[in-house]
Amino acid sequence: MPPSIFARHSSEIDWCETNYLHSEYVAEYYNTISNVSFLLVGPLMMYLLHPYACKRTLMVHGVWILFTVIGLVSIYYHMTLSFFGQLLDELSILWVICLGYAIWFPRKYFPRFIETRSQFGMVILITAVISTLLSFVKPTINAYVLNSIAFHILYVLWKEIRKCTDRNIINLTIVSFCLWLVAISCWVSDRFFCNFWRRINFCYLHSFWHIFICLTVGHINTVFAYFDAQYEISECPLQVQYWPFKSRHFGLPYLAITKSKEPKKIC
Repeated sequence: MPPSIFARHSSEIDWCETNYLHSEYVAEYYNTISNVSFLLVGPLMMYLLHPYACKRTLMVHGVWILFTVIGLVSIYYHMTLSFFGQLLDELSILWVICLGYAIWFPRKYFPRFIETRSQFGMVILITAVISTLLSFVKPTINAYVLNSIAFHILYVLWKEIRKCTDRNIINLTIVSFCLWLVAISCWVSDRFFCNFWRRINFCYLHSFWHIFICLTVGHINTVFAYFDAQYEISECPLQVQYWPFKSRHFGLPYLAITKSKEPKKIC
C-alpha cells in the first residue's frame, strides 16, 4: 500500500541537509528554522506598505499574507518532508506569484484581448486554478516551473528599467537581480550538487535559499510597485525608503507615499 500523503518522507524530494540530525521531530532543522524570515518580513511589509495599499488596493496586503503562509507551510514541509507539505508549499508560491501578477503586471504588456486590470485578474485566476489542478498530476515539476517564472519577471523588469532615469531605482533593480542570482544559485547547488556539499560537510544551501529569496521578493516587489504606482496612482508623491534606517542604500526597501495635499483615503 502506498504511504499516506501526510506521512513523513512521502515527498519525492529530500534536500541535502541530513535528516533528524538536530532533532528527532524535525527532518531538516536549518531548512525549517530559516523560514522564520518569511514570518518576519511578511507582516513587516504589510505594516510598511499600508499607506501605499490604501491608495492602490488593499489586495497588496494579500500578497504579504500569502507570503507569510509560504513560510508556515514551508516549515511544515521541511519538518516532515511529506507530500502534502510539498504540495502546499508549491501551491502557496504559485498563488502569491499569481496575485502579484494580477496587481503589479504593467498594463502595457497585457494581451490585446484584455482591456482592464479586472479582466487580466480573471485570466490570472483561471490560470492559477488550472495550474493548481495540474499540480496534482506531476508535483515534482512544480518547483522548476515556478523558478522559470522568475525569468519572465526579470525580463519585464529589464524592459521597464531601460526607460528609467532614476538612479536609485536602477540601483535597487541591480541589487534585486544580484540577490535573485545568489538565491537561485543556492537552490540549484543544493538540489544538484549535494554530493559535493556533503563531502565538505556543508549541507545548508537550501536554508540560505529561503533567506535570500525572501529578501529578493521584498526588493523586486518594491521595484514593480514603484513602476505600477507611477501609472495607477500617479497623483501620489512616491519615494522608496528603507527599513529600519530610511536610508537609500541599506535595509529592506518599501514604497512610501509621502505627504500630499490630496484628501486622505479612509481605509
